[in-house]
Amino acid sequence: MFIEPNYKGEKKGWIEVICGSMFSGKTEELIRRLKRVKIANLKVEIFKPIIDTRYHETKIVSHDTNAIHSTPVASSQKILELAVDVDVVGIDEAQFFDSDITLVCEALALKGIRVIVAGLDMDYQGNPFGQMPNLLSIADYISKLHAICMKCGNIANISYRKTADGGQVLLGEKDIYEPRCRNCAQLKD
Repeated sequence: MFIEPNYKGEKKGWIEVICGSMFSGKTEELIRRLKRVKIANLKVEIFKPIIDTRYHETKIVSHDTNAIHSTPVASSQKILELAVDVDVVGIDEAQFFDSDITLVCEALALKGIRVIVAGLDMDYQGNPFGQMPNLLSIADYISKLHAICMKCGNIANISYRKTADGGQVLLGEKDIYEPRCRNCAQLKD
């Protein structure tokens, strides 16, 4: 997919990626940035993967229960279809999107849209998660957030899974995951 860049001196788009482990405040930061966009009276569309129904069907909700309305979509291409006449696009849980999410974000930025994406950069085993490495490589701005290790109190960058059940994608909260530092993630409970 090739998108003609906009070189007419009009608005310029860019990609911001907010990443980190679970409980690091990624969604909280995404919501904060999007609320500021709304205060500035910019047109915004917010998307999340249709599989993320942990807190609400249509809202993006942080662990601190801050929320903002979003549109659940089954594929990243749907974002391109729905993001019409907007200044800013917000995307949560980007690691769950298909391989086109990077192309979609690039196409939006080339259209002059500010794209703010949040997602887990690593899975529970500490491996790169989904399309996040590709998004990080094309991002204009990156914010890596950290949680606090539930074992030792140091900074945490691993979403430690407390159960052996499930594959790479297992939706859950504090009942299944806890933030841990690199060293404490090696401990078996």
